Amino acid sequence: MEHAVRYAEERHWDVFPGTWLEAVDGVPRCTCGEARCHAPGAHPVRSSWSGEATGSATTARRMWAKEPRASVLMPTGRTFDAIEVPETAGCLALARLERMELTLGPVICAPDGRMLFLVLPGATAKVPDLVRKLGWSPSALALRARGEGDWVAAPPTRLGTRGSVQWARQPTAANRWLPDAEEIVPTLAYACSRV
Repeated sequence: MEHAVRYAEERHWDVFPGTWLEAVDGVPRCTCGEARCHAPGAHPVRSSWSGEATGSATTARRMWAKEPRASVLMPTGRTFDAIEVPETAGCLALARLERMELTLGPVICAPDGRMLFLVLPGATAKVPDLVRKLGWSPSALALRARGEGDWVAAPPTRLGTRGSVQWARQPTAANRWLPDAEEIVPTLAYACSRV
């Protein structure tokens, strides 16, 4: 609850509760009940999740009071989009972007080997053309934009038995303003082409 409320209160990000892990015969299982769940403990509970997301700290408190074990999920396409890359490429790009002294937003590191760079909304429409202009086919790179109708798991959400989602770059006052996709896609695409 504390994290969901903080995201809504301090960053004005919409949040909504997702599934969580429960031990069944000593084995952690997703509360969705699917044996082959694609994101155990970290996906929407209902198909109506988009309409349930809130930027109100009061409403977030109420939601997590009903189910305190729920994961913290945030819809993309509202206050931010996310550009997802493999962790190896993300670390390479992050180091390069920091050396270039570019203003970066928060960056999420997922335990399944992915990094998500938060950018201004609208990235899903821009990324394929940006990648083509750089000389690559969008399908040739492991670079994906998440926008309208999608979501990301927020720290400290636990993702299966692999661990918890964490911040590679935490949200701070210094990175309140997010970059546009155009500012970081060239470096992310280059890093993806190298790994």
